[in-house]
Amino acid sequence: MKLKRFAVLGTVVALAGATLAPAASADEYHRPLADRLREAIVAQNFKDVIDLTPPELVARSAGKREKYDASPAELMNKAQARMAAAAGKPLHQTPNMDAAIIELDPFGRPKSVANVLLSPQYPNGVVVPVTHQGLSTDQVRYRWWDDTEWDVNGGKGTVDVLPGRENAAIDFSSPYPASVLKLMVGFGVLRLADQGKIDLDADYVYAPDPVRPACGGPSVKKIRQHFDEMITKSQNESTCSLIKLIHDHNAWDAVNQTFVDLGMPTLMVTGTLPGNGGRWIGSNMSGLDTAKLLLLVNGGAGVLWTTDKGKPVTRNELSYSSRKFFQETLAGQGHNEMLSTPNWCGRDYPTQGIPQQVPSRWIKPDGTVTVGDAVYDRDVRPCNDAAEVTFAHKTGWVDTTGSDAGIVKSLRGKDNRNYIVVVFCNLGTDYVDADRPADPPGVYPVLYTQKYAQLGKAIDTIMKNL
Repeated sequence: MKLKRFAVLGTVVALAGATLAPAASADEYHRPLADRLREAIVAQNFKDVIDLTPPELVARSAGKREKYDASPAELMNKAQARMAAAAGKPLHQTPNMDAAIIELDPFGRPKSVANVLLSPQYPNGVVVPVTHQGLSTDQVRYRWWDDTEWDVNGGKGTVDVLPGRENAAIDFSSPYPASVLKLMVGFGVLRLADQGKIDLDADYVYAPDPVRPACGGPSVKKIRQHFDEMITKSQNESTCSLIKLIHDHNAWDAVNQTFVDLGMPTLMVTGTLPGNGGRWIGSNMSGLDTAKLLLLVNGGAGVLWTTDKGKPVTRNELSYSSRKFFQETLAGQGHNEMLSTPNWCGRDYPTQGIPQQVPSRWIKPDGTVTVGDAVYDRDVRPCNDAAEVTFAHKTGWVDTTGSDAGIVKSLRGKDNRNYIVVVFCNLGTDYVDADRPADPPGVYPVLYTQKYAQLGKAIDTIMKNL
């Protein structure tokens, strides 16, 4: 059924069973999309996910601790150990999720927007009021993520991300973005390139001091290669190199200020180490601002949004060549395994998510996929033949994060879709489905609950029917 397009002004009318906040005075538009997104999230019933590290079994230390996406070898060892370990327990409360969609018109301009938050305080979801002009909200008091606070404080955070939000209608702890933070690193690198301060085709001599295990040792690579490895393979060593590169130019303060100036204040990379590019835990991203960053990268025509201070934001915040490179790198993603799952084509588990085409660069002659050291065991060619969209995206996974953010575009001859989708959630690799089968030995494991893929498919179906 097609959704009727109309704007809703003023106070939000509560949907039966939903927990909704009052709308901002600015206009909130295309409310049906937000309602459909909320319904799709709640329908996944995330509370029946199994927690392998419930709070009564694991004493977490309060405060921020290091989090890096594990290597393929680490993930395979961890997955095998989990299957042999005693079963965990059902999730003791609703997870925290921040999901955002921006529907695009044929010219890449925002057509409608939806942002929904889920948490123990909002177990039926809360629709975030979003202004039409700024694609923004002042109705959420974002809190820094803390594992212990989520476990034992009812999901409530205690440290504000942004000042001045004490009276906001919605109080929400933002899940740690994990490797989706690499989108912010990529933006910072390309801004330096556009300013003429670096050359993407120049060698970068990475000399970490001190050497940090997650970041690897010294290396010499083209900046362009570091960028590709950071996005398409989620390689931490290349990410640390590029974070250090930005430090070398004393540019992190400017990058974070640029996010604020462009109306994306929840995007920030703070506290990283200048000597090696490590310690990423001071990074924060909301779903809405991450979607806006991808909107800029996608490069639609004209003014994409106008900030609260009246600044019109256009695709020219990045040059054409930088946007093209960013788009192509995202489109070359090798880890298609959260909102989309074609790397496991044909398996009964996990279910199919967004019906995405796997980039050919990773497909071997027998149809299987290998991404760096990550080996998948399925012939993806049947799924590519049936694919309906491309998905230029970045995933992230740690023990308490599952994240995916990207741009969906329909393939020629398929039902039209053109949208941006972002999902951040604290259900990471420590959370599994009760009926999850064992991963074959030596094969890259299924990292998340398949409910993410079910949500991805539900979102794509919504967008197909708009």
